[in-house]
Amino acid sequence: MSNIGELSLVVNKLRGPIPECFSELKSLREIYLGFNKLNSSIPLNFSNLKDLLFLDLSSNRLSGQLPNEIAGLRQLSRLDFSHNQFSGDIPRSIDGCESLTFLDLSDNKFERSIPPSLGNVRALMALDLSNNNLSGLIPESLEDLKFLQYFNVSYNKLEGMIPTGGPPFVNITAQSFLHNSALCGDQKFQVPPCIGNNHRNSRLKKVDRLMKYIVPPFISVIILTAIILFVFVRTRKPKRGLAPTDDVLLGVTWRRISYIELVRGTDAFNETNLLGNGSFGSVFKGVLSDGLNVAVKVFNSQLERAIRKFDTECQILSSIRHRNLVQTIGCCSNTEFKALIIGFMPNGSLKKWLHIENCVLDLISRLQIAIDVALALEYLHHGHTFPVVHCDIKPSNVLLDENMAAHLCDFGIAKLFDDGENIVLTKTLGTIGYAAPEYGSGGRVSTSADAYSYGILLLEMFTSKKPADDIFNEEMSMKEWVFEALRENAVAKIVGTDLLASDDQHFHAREECVSSIFCLAMRCLAVMPDERINMMETTATLQRIKAKVVADTTSRQQYPLSIISRR
Repeated sequence: MSNIGELSLVVNKLRGPIPECFSELKSLREIYLGFNKLNSSIPLNFSNLKDLLFLDLSSNRLSGQLPNEIAGLRQLSRLDFSHNQFSGDIPRSIDGCESLTFLDLSDNKFERSIPPSLGNVRALMALDLSNNNLSGLIPESLEDLKFLQYFNVSYNKLEGMIPTGGPPFVNITAQSFLHNSALCGDQKFQVPPCIGNNHRNSRLKKVDRLMKYIVPPFISVIILTAIILFVFVRTRKPKRGLAPTDDVLLGVTWRRISYIELVRGTDAFNETNLLGNGSFGSVFKGVLSDGLNVAVKVFNSQLERAIRKFDTECQILSSIRHRNLVQTIGCCSNTEFKALIIGFMPNGSLKKWLHIENCVLDLISRLQIAIDVALALEYLHHGHTFPVVHCDIKPSNVLLDENMAAHLCDFGIAKLFDDGENIVLTKTLGTIGYAAPEYGSGGRVSTSADAYSYGILLLEMFTSKKPADDIFNEEMSMKEWVFEALRENAVAKIVGTDLLASDDQHFHAREECVSSIFCLAMRCLAVMPDERINMMETTATLQRIKAKVVADTTSRQQYPLSIISRR
């Protein structure tokens, strides 16, 4: 236990205080205890975890004040204490967490003012303080947070002028300041204009911001141009190949991986290491310098859509982490080359296991894979501060590791929303056969669209039929085909004998299991988005189905214990 690096106990029924002994696990880098019923306060000795990168205690019943000792977590990158009962001040010592990129203290009972020291946490990309009892002014020091992309202080008691200077406040909208009746400022924030001294002060601030934010970059551009011209004149050498120094690390805790290392690790992207091709690029098997087996997803840098896909994946993957999502090792990016490096999955995609003759998956294995994918979607939709809609759920985007555990991948068209932006119009998302019907008519992107695609995935997993198979047409879709079988109590006719054999002593138990799965799929496939089951309920239902079929079919040790208790 002393060498454990990650502790994940998300979505259980844990009660009581957080054990102080956790602080003795000095090698811990990630703690995920969200969606439980933990209470009491945060142990003071948490500050002993000097290497901690991720700390998620969201959606519990924790209370009391945040200890000043939290400032000792200098390596901490993500801190999520949302949906608890913390109170008192946000500690001014919070700027001791100098590596923070993500801070969510929303839905608590914090009081008094926002500490100006937050402006010293220069790496912050997301800051959510909404739904508290905060009062006073929004500190001008927050204007110094150059990398801030998400900011929310809605539903508080803040007052005074909303800052408008500095990079972070240029793109922030009124959604960040809802229900703070005493705020004033720019009309784009949908608040009253400031009057009296505030107007005079704002003019002075504009001059100050001009000197602070406009003049220095302008001078820097002049100096940089002079340096480039000097180097060009001195060298006059054409550029050859890709310089490793051009490689850029995208992702807060990802590894820095150079182009040269990827060339060596893939044998110069040799075709013998090619795992697959797609419209946006190719995937190669590779080995990094430390011996780690990886998959290198190379994007076609000549295609603008491929570059957008790369940027989207970087944005999404850098903000999420779950055992059933593909592990991102790092990336390599410059003007001529873009690649994501992910964990290698030796058992390939679920598509292979469903539709290649020599690949066999029994009922329990398929059910566990379905649960794995549901858990991943539950995290994206409900267990993450910003809901993420994957938009392309299908078997080829489900990868299987050495233990046949499923990992959801390919976030190239995923959508990341804040709480006030859970839907947008679209006509281009998803894959035909799996995409929700509202996508084809310029409908709205929402988590329920993923639920629809997941329903199709369930049907494919337990019928071994693709939604685009020849037997399906405009008159009879896969959904209608399965629905008819359920209505006529003829599920065994549409399921292969490898899953339901008539001479199996547990035939009726297995048939009931498959019928229950198909009924669940129908709830996912409701025509109206708001009538579809959500992924939290879907996961719970599947786990109950698995528990029942395992209990009903193991009375005579029909399955090895290792299969039954893998999770």
